Amino acid sequence: MKRSVLSVLVENESGVLARISGLFSRRGYNIESLTVGPSEQEGLSRMIIVTQDDVEQVKKQLNKLINVIKITDLSELPYVDRELALIKVSSKQNRAEIIEIADLFRSRIIDVAEDSLVVEVTGDSEKINAVIQLISPFGIKEVARTGSVALLRGKKFN
Repeated sequence: MKRSVLSVLVENESGVLARISGLFSRRGYNIESLTVGPSEQEGLSRMIIVTQDDVEQVKKQLNKLINVIKITDLSELPYVDRELALIKVSSKQNRAEIIEIADLFRSRIIDVAEDSLVVEVTGDSEKINAVIQLISPFGIKEVARTGSVALLRGKKFN
């Protein structure tokens, strides 16, 4: 099934997130990732919603909500997206190998403890999944991921 990425500009008011996630729930759609943050316009927030479900009907329903200003289906247009992951890895014996993997993927070690390292990875989902797969044999203690943030691509220079 196709991955859908929606950029939804909403009024920054309480209850908006609950109404939007409830709309997905009522339709039986799963939200793969959801990120919300302030937009470039004061008083508005941008939600990036990623799902594997067909969202045509959901887009129509979202447009009916008062607090929704604009919906853009980024998956139909050229866009860039990034994710952030923090991965705590056991490092009692294999510290050099973990650092090498982090360097290979242009990631950073942001915390060093006696028995663990925290690796910061930014990139698309595939890159983060690849890092997790490579360092999992060392013993992943904890993973925190942001979900995708995305924007339309700008026009190319000629």
